[in-house]
Amino acid sequence: MKLSVWAKLQGVSYKTAWRLWRAGKLPVPAEQLESGTVVVHAESQRSGGVALYARVSSSDQKDDLARQMQRLRAYAAQQQFEVVEEVGEVGSGLNGQRRGLLRLLHRSEVDVIVVEHRERLARFGFDYIEASLCAQGRRIAVVEDGEMADDVVRDLHDVMVSMCARLYGRRSARNRADRAMKALHG
Repeated sequence: MKLSVWAKLQGVSYKTAWRLWRAGKLPVPAEQLESGTVVVHAESQRSGGVALYARVSSSDQKDDLARQMQRLRAYAAQQQFEVVEEVGEVGSGLNGQRRGLLRLLHRSEVDVIVVEHRERLARFGFDYIEASLCAQGRRIAVVEDGEMADDVVRDLHDVMVSMCARLYGRRSARNRADRAMKALHG
């Protein structure tokens, strides 16, 4: 198949696939024809399954978490995915130590991780996670690819608390972050 088709199936841009091929890091065999077209030799389908990942920022959003998981299940059924695991977490999109997400990333038998929005997986660094999985022959399927601004204020607050804790100590970090947020809101 053409490199562009392979890239679309993997959920990456053609440009990313082209760069991987040029660097010799494409996870599947490929060759360039005389016409310049890069042809990917499709590997046999992996037998792994699909994992559904949902996340909300706070425990008062648990109803939202359940609805998010329902939408992911409906999408997986529509795509005829074989779901092998469902993970729902409560935590900040900035937290890099979410146990459920880390477990999914470590499970090599999970070929596809389905998320509703990019921000549900990670507020920052989504592209790094996606590229890392692509290099392993795995991918992320994003149901709603549009940008989502929910929880930005909460995440900004979390960043400020973290930075204040480093500067001033943990005891006064939350108070200083709260005062900074009030100043931002006028």
